[in-house]
Amino acid sequence: MKHIQNIGLSLFLIGLSIFTALIFIGKYEVTSELMESIITNKGIKSELFINELNSKIVDKTFNNPFSLSSEITSALETANATHKQNSEWDKVIWDKPHSFSYGVIKSAGTGLVKDNAGLFWWLTFGLGIIGALLYIIPNVITLGPPGIKNNGIWLNAATNRGWIGWFAFIFLVGFYILLYFYPDYIVNWVYLVDPISESISGNAASQWFLYGFLYCVVMVVMGVRMYIKYRHNKYQVLRTTSVLFFQIVFAFLIPEILVRFEKPWYDFKNAFPLDYDFFYSWNLDQLINSGGFGLFILIWGIILTLVIVPVMVYFFGKRWYCSWVCGCGGLAETLGDPYRQLSDKSVKAWKLERWLVHGVLVFALVMTGFTLYAYFSGAQEVLGIKTQTIQDIYGFLIGSIFAGVIGTGFYPIFGNRVWCRFGCPLAAYMGIVQRFKSRFRITTNGGQCISCGNCSTYCEQGIDVRAYAQKGENIIRASCVGCGICSAVCPRGVLKLENGPEAGRINPTDVLLGNDVNLMDLVNKK
Repeated sequence: MKHIQNIGLSLFLIGLSIFTALIFIGKYEVTSELMESIITNKGIKSELFINELNSKIVDKTFNNPFSLSSEITSALETANATHKQNSEWDKVIWDKPHSFSYGVIKSAGTGLVKDNAGLFWWLTFGLGIIGALLYIIPNVITLGPPGIKNNGIWLNAATNRGWIGWFAFIFLVGFYILLYFYPDYIVNWVYLVDPISESISGNAASQWFLYGFLYCVVMVVMGVRMYIKYRHNKYQVLRTTSVLFFQIVFAFLIPEILVRFEKPWYDFKNAFPLDYDFFYSWNLDQLINSGGFGLFILIWGIILTLVIVPVMVYFFGKRWYCSWVCGCGGLAETLGDPYRQLSDKSVKAWKLERWLVHGVLVFALVMTGFTLYAYFSGAQEVLGIKTQTIQDIYGFLIGSIFAGVIGTGFYPIFGNRVWCRFGCPLAAYMGIVQRFKSRFRITTNGGQCISCGNCSTYCEQGIDVRAYAQKGENIIRASCVGCGICSAVCPRGVLKLENGPEAGRINPTDVLLGNDVNLMDLVNKK
């Protein structure tokens, strides 16, 4: 079995290496016909920009996307600076430079990768999937009988911030930086999934389709690992199945199929304020102009946030969403499972968590308030602040850096729930409901606790579960996502996830020492 795993690891690394190398190769040529098409479709009026591109890139061949991107973004930024200085606002190109460059380079690509997308898909995604499964599936035998095995997890360079963990960190952060800020560098990756996108939505792939497809592939492969590791635990098997279903069907397939039928792209499970641009003017206009179906989405989104989310949290806790439905939680529970022990359990981290996550929630609500006021009043500014500016700041800091680069890229260093714990505004909203008005709790049988610390070690939210178990106190923390791993790793069955009456749910219990209190007086008082 070890030989099979070594072969699988080798295939995975070969696929990963080819995938990485693809961004450095290719052939790109912007013909005069393509240039005319871009000018017409984009409605470009800047002669400065057009003349610069005609002299620098038209009918010239580039052997990598970097040099072509440099010419396009430089010309765009120079032209925009001149037009803004001269107040020629109708000539300004408002697209982000690298997003504009992406559209040009994607259309200009020719040669080996684009013409052989299927072959390179198998050499990258195919080898990666097969190799990963060959490495994972033998664990059915190598791990022995069913039961969670975390042996040596603190001695493994991949799971204890060793060199493998740091390599994974650098790769993930680099991937998210390219995805969010330099999509024009990864057009060869997008070519690989063009045939898949065309078969589902009828359109060529974008970098976001690539991300969605890769997201689903990673979750499925690492989901197999979850099934094997937790095969003795029905709760873990069921919730793994649930997050896979909601990610693949609701977050990936249904939105793309809607586009095929000329309907708005929409993830029906994505609730505001996690879906922070739901109330942006462009989205509201798109939904309203889409007729009855668009109005249905608008009403559904509002009801989901204001009614369904709090009602479900009341009955089941935030676990119904964070651990059973959410795509962010799904990736954290599959790809991030090997890193859950790295979450910070310190009091400082807990204090930072409360300020950050609720701060993001307030930021999202204020931004949305400004957005709706501007939408209905027609104003450009609120309290002297441009609505577009605050939207851009939120999108950059929270939507891109926090949720993407940090939220996933930092898995191997800070654990698998960095975004969910410190930044997700929806988690903050549900956490408030769960803390003060919910039937969910994790009950503890303190008399059975042997203080082994497994529960605290593997709590991805950084909760010191053992401290509650030692006192026999219910766990009702706002941050708890109800993943159930603390219960699964407990050797004594001390912890149990329950939904029960609100009465007695909050039962703080002080640890009493014999020297601090007269126990007979305490018994008589009770």
